[in-house]
Amino acid sequence: MLEINTPDFGGQPPIDAYGNGGFRIGAIRHNGSLLLTPGRALEWPVKSVNELNADSFEILAEESDSIELLLLGCGHRIEMIPNALRDALRGMGMVLEPMDTGAACRTYNVLLAEKRKIAAALIAVD
Repeated sequence: MLEINTPDFGGQPPIDAYGNGGFRIGAIRHNGSLLLTPGRALEWPVKSVNELNADSFEILAEESDSIELLLLGCGHRIEMIPNALRDALRGMGMVLEPMDTGAACRTYNVLLAEKRKIAAALIAVD
């Protein structure tokens, strides 16, 4: 018989659900886009990739030592990210990985269970 182990997320809550304009994390509903850093879920006023610039990620600068990879949930589909923005984040020691928001949520949970140093910038989808 195979045993299935319950993942250990290291004390950080995983993303339980997404859609309908928000997210559910640790049984708490968050409306709108979110920025997830180690230990925090912050409202993020971004509604589309076109709004992104280095200032959109300013709050990550103070936590950059605890983040190696930044997942970017672009909404319903992956979008191209300007090299200048990638370079700015790389300057803070983070690698940006854009994908659609659903894939970013799933990847976040997997990497969280692997105890990776991650953050996620998630654009809400309906």
